[in-house]
Amino acid sequence: MKKLIGTIIALFAFLVVAFVSDTQQNAKNQKIPTVGILQTMSHPALDQIHKGIIQGLKDEGYVNGKNIKIDFQNAQGDQSNLKSMSDRFQNEHAAAVVGIATPAVQSLANESGNTPVIMGAVSDPRGTKLVKTLEHPGGKVTGVRDQQPVAAQFDLIKTVMPKVKTIGVIYTSSDDSSAAEYREFRKIAEKNGITIRPYTVTTTNDIEQVAQTMAGKVQAVYVPTDNTVASGMATLVKATNAAKIPVFPAADTMVNAGGIATRSVSQFDMGVLTGKMTAEVLKGKKPADMPVRKITKYETIINQKEADLLNIQIPNKLIKAAEKKGRIIK
Repeated sequence: MKKLIGTIIALFAFLVVAFVSDTQQNAKNQKIPTVGILQTMSHPALDQIHKGIIQGLKDEGYVNGKNIKIDFQNAQGDQSNLKSMSDRFQNEHAAAVVGIATPAVQSLANESGNTPVIMGAVSDPRGTKLVKTLEHPGGKVTGVRDQQPVAAQFDLIKTVMPKVKTIGVIYTSSDDSSAAEYREFRKIAEKNGITIRPYTVTTTNDIEQVAQTMAGKVQAVYVPTDNTVASGMATLVKATNAAKIPVFPAADTMVNAGGIATRSVSQFDMGVLTGKMTAEVLKGKKPADMPVRKITKYETIINQKEADLLNIQIPNKLIKAAEKKGRIIK
């Protein structure tokens, strides 16, 4: 009987300890906020933004697995994935969610509830109705605007090709941000007497045919910050190289993929700023009161290997600009 009583007491003590330990662990887990990160698709520019977000959070003292839980999801360009992944964050009661590129942010913003949504590089937050104004977002969405120096990019094209008369622009028709950059570029170019020929795609499958059609009608190609075209840069460059036509992309990572040159804001730096703004939200700030921010400093990126392939001479002043702030791909 004594042994039985002792066994019962020992079992009871074990259960109490296990219960307390489990309760403490649950309490600990509940104290760690979840940050959901939703990326529209995979390509180097968006991957750089993601890396920057992690760095920005770390700079502000938030480390995954230590004092926050980061749930990273990649929709791989599938609209249904964007919806289900946004729902996932809602069910997890995430403290904040971050969207990388416009479609991801739009999906997160369409969720019910008041979970803060931080934009990871959106070109046209007002035009896409994500915020009321850039200074006073007024809702649950704020973050970083991807404002590339379009005027400076046009000047770069004119510097490399002073006799250019016709420029083709390829972009995704359904991408609001890309379309906004196209309109800005066209306005600047036409003021300078340049003819712009627009070519739109809906998926990466369209790029090869569109590029081949475009290559015979233009002297150069400009690519806005466009997720679909960025994913198919190899296909685009193959067609333009065959016609000896240079591609001037908006994003620095697209120069790595075969573009000839650009002046652009760093995708990584935009990610860092996004991460820092997410940290501000975790510390108690309300998106409605946080002005949309942007990176203003740009770099000059030159793909010397591509220039040599196309037999294009890069002016010395651009070489010096890239050496001073930017980089030269050889």
